[in-house]
Amino acid sequence: MKGDHVVDARGLIREAYRIEGITAAQCRSIFFDWALALPEGMQSAEAIGIMLDLYAGGTGDHPMTQVLREGLEAGATEGRPRRRGGWRGRREG
Repeated sequence: MKGDHVVDARGLIREAYRIEGITAAQCRSIFFDWALALPEGMQSAEAIGIMLDLYAGGTGDHPMTQVLREGLEAGATEGRPRRRGGWRGRREG
């Protein structure tokens, strides 16, 4: 296994933290590649939390830390009911 954890088996997140001068856009690309390869049944929020615990200590300003935190925030809204329709969707009569 290349990575430090089964959730990062290919070491993508670990390596992102090691790349000097990496941009937020590059981190997002790495994040999506990593997320698509999560083990079956693994919840993304749990996996992101593990990555933050493993790699983000003291790196609050690193672009990958910011991308991971954004991923947690986006995951927090998943599964919430969304408003559907609206006044145009109602039919009278």
